[in-house]
Amino acid sequence: MGVRRCLRLTCVGAVLVVTGCASYYEPKSGFEVTYPETATPLPQINGAIYREGYTRLYLFEDRRARGVGDVITVILNEEISADNESEANTSKENDIDIDSPKLFGYTLPRGNATFTLDQELKSSQEFSGKGKRKQGNSMTGTITVTVANVLLNGNLVVRGQKWISLNQDNEYIQIAGIVRPEDVSVENTVLSTQVANARIVYQGKGPVASASKLGWLTRFFLSPIWPY
Repeated sequence: MGVRRCLRLTCVGAVLVVTGCASYYEPKSGFEVTYPETATPLPQINGAIYREGYTRLYLFEDRRARGVGDVITVILNEEISADNESEANTSKENDIDIDSPKLFGYTLPRGNATFTLDQELKSSQEFSGKGKRKQGNSMTGTITVTVANVLLNGNLVVRGQKWISLNQDNEYIQIAGIVRPEDVSVENTVLSTQVANARIVYQGKGPVASASKLGWLTRFFLSPIWPY
């Protein structure tokens, strides 16, 4: 019974560990789709082109997104590069000479002493350091989002996400931000570079993502708490 109980506890612990690791790849909240409010059906009145309460006839305007629940296609065109280089050189030298002291006008030591009290101290320090870092990221593609809110100045708060499943790998893209209505084209698209306060998340889970992730022991040795 003791061996079986130990095996059960081990299996439960393994399941908990696997579950905890899997939750790391779950998509972040706050990017859910927003649906428009359901309007109360108006009574059917035939015989006229214009009917009160039906605000969207699109007779004299385009069909660009402007209300909660409308969709906008965001064209991802992100490219970021950074190049940082630093170099430092420092040096310091100290030279101190101490002559033999005098006592009552006589230099010590006196007589036939074989030693001297003269002292000489010298120290030299030198440091040279150089660092260079270069990083570049790019992202292209499209993702369709919905209008979550319309601000008082007319700007649109948009958010959305897209899941892509390829074989055994699942990847998702999430984006949220603020868009000006005048930046939305007639095709109802907007560039990602025109999205203010943009939050773009691109992650995935599956065998490929797991293989490219460092193990917990490797991450420990690369962490700042490792003293060596």
